Amino acid sequence: MRPADNATARAQKGRNPTSLHPGVVEEAEIILTFDDNRLASLVFGQYDQNLAHLERRLNVTAIANGNRVTVKGTPEASEMARRVLEGLYERARQGAPLGPGDVDGAIEESTLQGSLFPAAEEPVPGLTAFDQIATRKRGAVRARNASQNTYIKALKTNELVFAEGPAGTGKTWLAVGYAVSLLEAGQVDRLIISRPAVEAGERLGFLPGDMREKVDPYLRPIYDALYDFMEARHVDRGLQTGMIEIAPLAFMRGRTLTNALVLLDEAQNTTSMQMKMFLTRLGEGSRMIITGDPTQIDLPPGQKSGLVEAARILNGVEGIARVTFKEQDVVRHDLVRRIVTAYDKAARDAAPQSEQPRYDRDRRP
Repeated sequence: MRPADNATARAQKGRNPTSLHPGVVEEAEIILTFDDNRLASLVFGQYDQNLAHLERRLNVTAIANGNRVTVKGTPEASEMARRVLEGLYERARQGAPLGPGDVDGAIEESTLQGSLFPAAEEPVPGLTAFDQIATRKRGAVRARNASQNTYIKALKTNELVFAEGPAGTGKTWLAVGYAVSLLEAGQVDRLIISRPAVEAGERLGFLPGDMREKVDPYLRPIYDALYDFMEARHVDRGLQTGMIEIAPLAFMRGRTLTNALVLLDEAQNTTSMQMKMFLTRLGEGSRMIITGDPTQIDLPPGQKSGLVEAARILNGVEGIARVTFKEQDVVRHDLVRRIVTAYDKAARDAAPQSEQPRYDRDRRP
């Protein structure tokens, strides 16, 4: 990226709202010119969708003209937008795909970077505040918010990690990505994936086929994540050779899992007995990741969730980390975040009048 008009940014400022002239709002204009037109178009997004998303998130105006973009807004918001665009340009230079979700991640990362430095110091350009994982197919995948950053760091430093939170926060997707990275690096020999076969409010009845065909419908989100991080032929080969194993939770009893990455998804639907059985399968050289959403429990009324109980009992045990995601950490789609927030608000509003037991009151449809 080269300077615009012999300066990295040109700012035009009025008076501060707290000055002697009420009603005068301070505004800044920043112009950025990128060296590579192709990379600039990736930063701006198709039909400038990334700039439009940046405008909504930071309440600025961003106008693209060729390889130049002009940002207008408050000094703080304009400076934030500049850092985000520079960060996105650097990611594009490294070959990373860019979309609205990556804009959100760059905003979160820029916010965290700004908090790492005293006001008198300038942030170091290109400093990476968020951690990342890397696979051969996708390359580097960086955390998009502080919770994901904590999650990735926990995965790298603990043998057992609990990840709890609403749908769309990246719990399972990042866990699969980390598992694939360990598999490709030779740090584990196998990837073992399990999930309780509990229907979400439906009764599917008898499913035809062999064991894998019966279990596959419950594990489709895992397959989707695997195909995101691995070539399809490598996934299929791994399933054939046993390097990737799909194991129903009920069939885990009696096994000792060594040199493996073991992932239990939708763990909120395990019973206390199932969770204890699963946790004690951990063998030498293995790591375990357990993900779930305690507010979407589909167990019969009266049964305790093994995830909720285990997270409470094992709190503070050495070698075990617990990461909790909130509704603001949803990274799927802005609408998903708003849906989760609305359901949480409705549950909080209804809680004082409800006499239902907690396991039922906290459930979302």
